Amino acid sequence: MDAPSTFEIFLSAAPGLEPVLLAEAQERGFGPASAVPGGVTFQGGWPEVWRANLELRGATRVLARIGAFRALHLAQLDKRARRFPWATVLRPDVPVRVEVTARASRIYHAGAARERIERAIREELGAPLADEARVVVKVRIEDDLCQLSLDTSGESLHRRGYKQAVAKAPMRETLAALFLRACGFDGTEPVLDPMCGSGTFVIEAAEIAAGLAPGRARSFAFEDLANFDPAAWEALRAAPRPAPGAGIAMLGSDRDQGAVRMSVANAARAGVAERTRFECRPVADLERPAGPPGLVIVNPPYGARIGAPGPLRGLHASLGAALRERFGGWRVGLVTSDPGLARATGLPFAPPGPPVAHGGLKVRLFRTPPLG
Repeated sequence: MDAPSTFEIFLSAAPGLEPVLLAEAQERGFGPASAVPGGVTFQGGWPEVWRANLELRGATRVLARIGAFRALHLAQLDKRARRFPWATVLRPDVPVRVEVTARASRIYHAGAARERIERAIREELGAPLADEARVVVKVRIEDDLCQLSLDTSGESLHRRGYKQAVAKAPMRETLAALFLRACGFDGTEPVLDPMCGSGTFVIEAAEIAAGLAPGRARSFAFEDLANFDPAAWEALRAAPRPAPGAGIAMLGSDRDQGAVRMSVANAARAGVAERTRFECRPVADLERPAGPPGLVIVNPPYGARIGAPGPLRGLHASLGAALRERFGGWRVGLVTSDPGLARATGLPFAPPGPPVAHGGLKVRLFRTPPLG
C-alpha cells in the first residue's frame, strides 16, 4: 500500500465563517473547493499543503487526509494500521502524538483504538510517541470507517509569529482576516480600527495590502515529515506576491496608551511599521483620515467580554455619533455578541452575519453600506 500523491485537504475554520474561508481559498487558487461544516475541503498534494499553511489567512489548521480503511473490531484495526505506509509520511526520528475520536462505530473505545495505532507506529516505523509532539496523527472512526489525517500546521495558524503583547480579550488573527474579507476588504483601501487593542485588525490589513504571506515568520509541523522538501519550501516562501495596496497606511487608535504601545511593537515585529499608524485617542475624538474612504472595523467591549453593559451603551453611542458625523463614504464593520450594543451606535447595519465562537462567546459581524 502506497500513500496517495493527491488526497483530500481540510482547512479548518471558525464555524459560521466557512463560506468566507472558501472564498479566500478559491481566490488563492486552491480547488475545486467546497465548504463543509467546520471548514473547507479540496483535493491536492503536499505542495498545496505547504502553500495553504503559508498563504491562507483565515484557516485555523491544515489537515492532510492521508488514508482510510474499514475496521469492525480492534484486532482488524491493529492489522490494518500496521499495513499502512507510515514511512512515506512520518520519520522514525520524530516524535508523534495520536488523537482518536470514535462515533457510531463498532469500535467505540477511543482510548483502546489509540493504543493500537500508537503501537503500530512505534513497532512498524520505530517513531517515538510523545504527548507534546508537534506531529499529530488524527484518527476519526465513524460508521466503522477509520480516517487518518495529519495536522500539518502544528501551532494554530492564528499564531503568525509576531504578536508578543496582547490586549484583554484579543481578536485572533485568523478571525480578524475573515471578518476583514467579509467586509469586502481586499487590501486596496484604508482601514481604521478605533479600539485597536493589540493592533490585530490593523496589522492584518497592512499585511494584506503589502502582499505578505501570513505564515512567513513561523515554522510548521509539515517540516518534520518524511516527504518535506526544504528547497521547494524555501522557493515557495521566497516567491514574489502582489501588493495590492502599496502606499496605503492602515490606522489604529485606542484610549489606552498601553494598547497603542503594544500595537506599535507588534506592527514592528510583523514588518509593517511603515504601513501602520497608531495613536492614543478616545472614540469621541475620532477624526476622518485624509484621502479616500475605506473601512472602519472594530471589536469593541461587549458585556461578558469586558465591562458592564450600561456604560458600554454610552461608549457605542459615542462611537456611532463620531462615525455618522465625520465618516461619510466609509463602511463600518462591528463585531459584538450583543445586538443591543450594535443598535446603540445608531448606524445603519444590515442583518448581521452568522454567530461565530470567540473568547467563549458567540459574536456576529454587523456591517453597514458606505455611510451617507
